[in-house]
Amino acid sequence: MTDTVLDRFLRYVVIDTQSDAGSPTQPSTAKQKELGRLLVNELLEIGVSDAHLDEHGYVYATIPSNTDKTVPVICFCSHMDTAPDFTGTNVRPKVLHNYGGGDIKLSGDQKQVIRVTENPALNDQIGNDIVTTDGTTLLGADDKAGIAEIMTAAQILMDNPDIRHGTIKLLFTPDEEIGRGVDKVDLTKLAAQFAYTMDGETAGHIEDETFSADGVEIAIEGVAIHPGFAKGKMENAIKIAGAIIDRLPRNIAPETTDGREGFIHPTGLSGSMEKAAISLIVRDFEERGLADKEKRLEAIVREVMKDYPGSSYTFAVKQQYRNMKVVLDRHPQIVENAIEAIRRAGMSPVRGSIRGGTDGSRLSFMGLPCPNIFAGGHAFHSPREWISRQDMERAVTTLVELARVWEERA
Repeated sequence: MTDTVLDRFLRYVVIDTQSDAGSPTQPSTAKQKELGRLLVNELLEIGVSDAHLDEHGYVYATIPSNTDKTVPVICFCSHMDTAPDFTGTNVRPKVLHNYGGGDIKLSGDQKQVIRVTENPALNDQIGNDIVTTDGTTLLGADDKAGIAEIMTAAQILMDNPDIRHGTIKLLFTPDEEIGRGVDKVDLTKLAAQFAYTMDGETAGHIEDETFSADGVEIAIEGVAIHPGFAKGKMENAIKIAGAIIDRLPRNIAPETTDGREGFIHPTGLSGSMEKAAISLIVRDFEERGLADKEKRLEAIVREVMKDYPGSSYTFAVKQQYRNMKVVLDRHPQIVENAIEAIRRAGMSPVRGSIRGGTDGSRLSFMGLPCPNIFAGGHAFHSPREWISRQDMERAVTTLVELARVWEERA
């Protein structure tokens, strides 16, 4: 096989792998296994003999060491699913060769325009080849770009024994987009000491810090009665829920925060006159900030409920993931080696934070320290998602150099 990273990417994105938070199965959608089976077959074809798909939808594989040195076992990881936020069915990727600048109009939906004002990173792509959708689906660069990059790097390492490296594990996961990406990972079988997710954005970036994240579920029980006889008696649970949402602080919302600012964000609302439920996510880089926001949120609920003495509520907090920096700071060589690899790939490394989380967040706290390296995609989870061929190639070079750096420094 002599596939380029672009060849692979275009092949992977047309496979619908959207995950489903409402499904109780693992993986949440059987169609994710279609991509998993393809990846296993391709790995076997390039000589990765132990590649396999397990019953939970995970692809495991090993690139054997070709050095006499004792090198820590590292893992490259990406997720196969695409987000439920926008459809991933019938993806029609388009390649704009030799991008000349300016806004990009998408052919399938004239209302969808990738604007430079909203995507200033396009200014760094003049002359490059830009991959988009036709505007009717998401692209799936999150994270099929990461998969294509890892697969291409794997082929380079298998085909070039002169590139010295230790044992390298490959892991492709389902259901990352719905928070279940590593629920059933077998770390004993994986047998890696350190890992890297290829799930970041701008070329040259490595992220060793994420939000800490909780989910909050508020259940409200109102007072239901026939509306014709409701005066002084009815306490409508829908209105109570609306009052709570209306009092959420506007300056602590996703649409009003950036950088290291956290937020409170309602993600779901359902109800009837008798009962209502609000789902929210709370994010902050510091656990203290997370706890403060949750206290503030419950204080709002208590204040609203004072106006509804016959009603009651429950307030449940569920931990989702924690800032991986706590773990990664104990193993500085992980990020230092990645920075060197990015530099060798011809870029100026940028170390930063993710306003979100990755599989690496949970893997780090499960005992597998795991920062996040750029994959090159932009405008994730939308029909205006895009990526350049050249940035994917830079990611491939970074992975190959990363394998080399770990061997050299062993």
